[in-house]
Amino acid sequence: MQTVSIDDFTRQSFDFIIIGGGTAGLVVASRLAQHGKFTVGVLEAGGVVNGRDEVEIPAFFGRALGTNIDWKFESTPPGSQEGVKDQWPRGKGLGGSSAINYMGWNRAGRVDYDAWVELGNPGWGWDDLLPFFKKSETVHPPSSSTQEEQDIRYDTNTLGTSGPIQITYPDEYSPSHQLWIKGLNSLGVETNPAPYSGSNAGAWTNPSSLGPHTKARSFATEYCSLAGSNLYILTEALVEEIILGKADSGYVASGVRFTHNGQEYTVSASREVILSAGTIKSPQILELSGIGNPEILSRAGIDAKVDSPMVGENLQEHKALIFVVDVDPELENPDELILDAGKAAAAREQYDQHKTGPLTNMPGSFGMVPFTKAMQQDALDKICSQVDALTGLSPEKKALLEQRLRNPEKIGLMEYFFKLGAGAFGGADSRHGIVAQILQQPFAAGSIHVQPKSAASDDPVIEIGYYHGPAGEIDLELMLQSTRFARSIMLAPPFSSVVRQPFLPPASAFEDDEQMKQIIKSGTRAALHAVGTCAMGGTAGIRGGVVNERLQVYGVQRLRVVDASIMPLQISAHIQATVYAIAEKAAHMILEDVAA
Repeated sequence: MQTVSIDDFTRQSFDFIIIGGGTAGLVVASRLAQHGKFTVGVLEAGGVVNGRDEVEIPAFFGRALGTNIDWKFESTPPGSQEGVKDQWPRGKGLGGSSAINYMGWNRAGRVDYDAWVELGNPGWGWDDLLPFFKKSETVHPPSSSTQEEQDIRYDTNTLGTSGPIQITYPDEYSPSHQLWIKGLNSLGVETNPAPYSGSNAGAWTNPSSLGPHTKARSFATEYCSLAGSNLYILTEALVEEIILGKADSGYVASGVRFTHNGQEYTVSASREVILSAGTIKSPQILELSGIGNPEILSRAGIDAKVDSPMVGENLQEHKALIFVVDVDPELENPDELILDAGKAAAAREQYDQHKTGPLTNMPGSFGMVPFTKAMQQDALDKICSQVDALTGLSPEKKALLEQRLRNPEKIGLMEYFFKLGAGAFGGADSRHGIVAQILQQPFAAGSIHVQPKSAASDDPVIEIGYYHGPAGEIDLELMLQSTRFARSIMLAPPFSSVVRQPFLPPASAFEDDEQMKQIIKSGTRAALHAVGTCAMGGTAGIRGGVVNERLQVYGVQRLRVVDASIMPLQISAHIQATVYAIAEKAAHMILEDVAA
């Protein structure tokens, strides 16, 4: 990796400056540098994280949260509304959140991406994005025996074979995995024969972003090897603002002001500044630069340059609820490595010497379930009537969300997954597992804005009322109805031989709607898949979003946003594969525009 000193960085003449060396930023930077004609600079607030156990070792996923490579953001309910503060981890280091996430690798369905086009963003449908999904990945199929034993299915025509990110299926499976799949099948959720080919609804085995031989996390720093000596990465660099100058039709971005080791610097870009700081930091940096809602900027003491009211709005996040269950004590359980130092040491030795054993195992038991299967039709009809009366959404978005509710086959709107082991949730024994329920397409949205009298070193204010207002009430009812399906999964044979009984909450909670609503309200957490705060505006333009379909910021020349924040609508999938595809497409578009 071409990390350099501050002196080396500031003496360069850059064509492009990328703000953020995370999932999207390193993709764009490396692809532009790979072109060979441009000098590219990356400013990253964190440091190098490669080689850290909590980053590299698969079974250590989650251990980086709350450490010095996590921004450790917190959300808060809007105003004085009822709710709980929630931790919103985000990666702070080269690789960004791809260095600390849970490595799940999947795509949403055709309908999700085609909806972006329907909102007026040409070039962002399934067929447009598929080449860029494939360009980012190398998918390593499981052995033929594993494929047959575990009934792992996919369509090789839609998978990448030469991309930087390595995608691997587990080598070893607990007996619980096939019982999970068969349990879902017994409830009418069929095994999806091609979950990466346009519809992920159904039951399937999920791979991870993991090297097949190294058995270590494969993340965004893999891209850096594509570039030559024309890529310069400066770490520990906190961006204060994007430098904007007056132009005939608004403003033009010319460079970036940042601090490094307590000193302030500026650096120029002759072609473009590309903002890839993520869903939380990108809107904050735009506002610190004078791009945003003038009222919010005024409260923060920032001079408004571009009136862009949707900066920081439209925040959408998957809503996760965890059920801890008692499981068959005869099954090998990852929690044994937490509770038994001898077993932990043996597992570590096996990993270090052979790259095998429990430290290589990742959860793979997934299901994406349409609401037509997750709840009774009368309950779904009632929710749809609530959607009919909903205000505050654009008619186009409202119509798309309601259409998804009723789509019986193609869209899994509630994700369920199972893993053995409950970590801190399970207490001082190793007989637990987790059934997770994650709402994919929430109606309630939030916002991210600078604090009053704000500085770049201050965390932005993340306001999201998971179940606030009429839209939140719809989400609450969707979650409540779906808990009944979660309970049905636990009781469905043959998976019922794995789950002995619910532990937290107890079985009685599933019979009491009011109690379960309180559990949902207090127990819902962010799934770490936030999107939408610098969204593509589509037909509504600057009144509906922040960037156009070329990801160019409205009202500012030579400035783009490239990260998860540009998604106008949330998708039914873990977002990292989509973020890589967005960044690959963005790099392609930038090179097209330069050539033109």
